[in-house]
Amino acid sequence: MRAARLIKMVLLLQARPSMTAAQLAQELEVSERTVTRDAQALSEAGVPVYAERGRAGGYRLVGGYRTRLTGLARHEAEALFLSGLPSALREMGLDDAASAARLKVSAALLPSLRDASATAAQRFHLDAPGWYQEPVTPELLPAVAEAVWDDRVVRARYRSAGAEDEAERELAPYGLVLKGGIWYLCARAEDSFRVYRIDRFSAVAVADERFVRDEGFDLPSFWDERAAQFARSILRTEVTVRVSAAGARRLAYTGDRAAAQEALERADPPGADGWRTVTLPVESLDIAYGQLLALGPELEVLEPAAFRTRFTDAAERLRDLYR
Repeated sequence: MRAARLIKMVLLLQARPSMTAAQLAQELEVSERTVTRDAQALSEAGVPVYAERGRAGGYRLVGGYRTRLTGLARHEAEALFLSGLPSALREMGLDDAASAARLKVSAALLPSLRDASATAAQRFHLDAPGWYQEPVTPELLPAVAEAVWDDRVVRARYRSAGAEDEAERELAPYGLVLKGGIWYLCARAEDSFRVYRIDRFSAVAVADERFVRDEGFDLPSFWDERAAQFARSILRTEVTVRVSAAGARRLAYTGDRAAAQEALERADPPGADGWRTVTLPVESLDIAYGQLLALGPELEVLEPAAFRTRFTDAAERLRDLYR
């Protein structure tokens, strides 16, 4: 562990003109006393680390010195491609690998280009979780991520949605997907590919055994197809509504956007008053009630009759409340 820290210290000093003991201690997550001892060890090993005292002092390398220890390890190179996802890296336990990879790349660049990573980081950032959601990292995510990286079989206990009991499963974990702040595992089980929510695993054991990856498997395409299937599968009923021009524009934001857009495309053109009748697939009448009620006077429910009655009652209560 100390050897890795010493290498990181050299790379930090190679990438910057000078660093104080406090700055190095923060980057290396050690005390300033440890930084002093590490600098002395590097000097004794022939690395020209020079310490300057005073307000503008700090540690630096003698001009022109460059380490050859810039080759990326495989896990560092893989993590580098995820460096735009800092929260995801932390949750998968890969933030140290990504940090080391960025340092090595920075050390290999010309001095005029060494601020490229900081420049990009100040201009682009991905915040994966949705609004008004407190992201929760599944406890078993790092173990699953390790298995995904190494193509190792996992034996897990998993509870499907709506199931009372857990089931033992042996999986070949192909890939991880972060969707709306929720982690999913795409895995092969019994010669078919399936999707599992990481937070529904109660136990995960990573085996020494490796599986042979199907080279024809494409994670983005697989996820897009399964996500579309899932979105369609939960739309189990239909309602018929009339919407104004404003209601039609807002309809896609009340529930499933693709379903709303398809329903509007199938509907007849608007009448002279700008309203049109739309048959809309919804997950359930209870869920649709809360979603469509948000459109207020821009939407009128026609069918089912009992569903229309619920909106009539809501309208009367609102009228009484604001009278």
